[in-house]
Amino acid sequence: MDLPERAASVLDALDLPAGRVLTDPDVTASLSHDEAEWAPVGIPLAVVRAASAEEVAQVVRACYAHGVPVVARGAGTGLSGGANAVDGCVVLALDRMDRVLEIDPLERLAVVQPGVVNDDLRAAVAKEGLWYPPDPASSPWSTIGGNVATNAGGLCCVKYGVTRDYVLGLQVVTGTGELVRLGRRTAKGVAGYDLAGLMVGSEGTLGIVTEVTVKLRPLPPPSITVAGYFSSIVDAGEAVAASASAGLTPAALELVDKHCLKAVDDWKNMGLSVEAEVVLLARLDEPGAAGESAAARMVECFEGAGATFAVRATDAAESEALFAARRLAYPALERLGPVLTEDVCVPKAKVPEMLARIEATAQRHAITIANIAHAGDGNLHPLLIVDHGDDAARARAQRAFDDIVAAALELGGTVTGEHGVGLLKRAGLAAELSPAVLALHRSVKQALDPRGILNPGKAF
Repeated sequence: MDLPERAASVLDALDLPAGRVLTDPDVTASLSHDEAEWAPVGIPLAVVRAASAEEVAQVVRACYAHGVPVVARGAGTGLSGGANAVDGCVVLALDRMDRVLEIDPLERLAVVQPGVVNDDLRAAVAKEGLWYPPDPASSPWSTIGGNVATNAGGLCCVKYGVTRDYVLGLQVVTGTGELVRLGRRTAKGVAGYDLAGLMVGSEGTLGIVTEVTVKLRPLPPPSITVAGYFSSIVDAGEAVAASASAGLTPAALELVDKHCLKAVDDWKNMGLSVEAEVVLLARLDEPGAAGESAAARMVECFEGAGATFAVRATDAAESEALFAARRLAYPALERLGPVLTEDVCVPKAKVPEMLARIEATAQRHAITIANIAHAGDGNLHPLLIVDHGDDAARARAQRAFDDIVAAALELGGTVTGEHGVGLLKRAGLAAELSPAVLALHRSVKQALDPRGILNPGKAF
């Protein structure tokens, strides 16, 4: 039986309520890809909008029996092609599984379905005086399930860590369609291998997450913002290294260049009047005198690295506007043309050199590269922009993309800090990991997904 016949048999085997299975090509096309414009997209047989863990398990069991691929998706905000359909697959959309099931203030944990939007979880737990720190720039739109799939990071991760640091337990459907629970609810636990941790960042290739138990923190105190304006992106990188050398651990340290600020202002008319090549935005949330001292030291670090202007912000609205512009940078740039997004991460000491190499790469390949970054932890997001229909520029951008990946590895970094490997970074992963380590990954994949139906062709 060939793939189309097997796929048709899967649909016949499903016993789901009306409206769950979508086959209209126009509808399925819109649910078959993430935001990685440059990643290839296949044509699925159908999209299933599951409403429960049991429905997810039923779909995977049917696909397992017939050897049909399954690609899970959340909100589709990914930037690596990790949620893109492959030909003849069933896309399993989890956005309808969007309930916060439990908030436990005593244990400081929450239990949520994978379709819960990040910011909605943060708002729900804030009512209990609690906080879920991981905050990717897409937090107003991205879902917890997608955050788990990519081990998403974000603005606060320089101080508070990434998604994996907050996942206590998971309910998962395995590659054979079995519904299992991994991890724990307790503060400590070392019973068996850390299979829950293994699932975080696995991009839907080892299992499909149907429930997440996350740990929470108390709400942080009000923060202080320090803004620094720089005439050189390398100077901004030096300021990042200087703040780390000074022992400062800001709650956020973000880099935004003039390309991004202009694109956001042109789109949203936010009144951004920054006259600088690059802006660094630091948030410091130590309480009282400690916070004031940290802010003063951050200003000194910025000035010592060559800032043309550095100040502890006193206008809260202006500070929030700048951080909002940081979050809106990617969608704003998308309006200008196809964007190829990088996600390299390097040691903090290497940030200045990596930024210099990105700048040189743009000049060498004659393309525009805008820069945003979670600069405080070395996670850089160069955004390579070309005009619609300019195939020559597209080819140059791809070469520049490869050069940036190679430079990050040469400086002791990694090809992806938080977006995942997906389709765009497969060559980079092979360059980063040794053949023996790649073989270990494939062995794990084979054990948990014996028929290779879970998100095939991604990562490895």
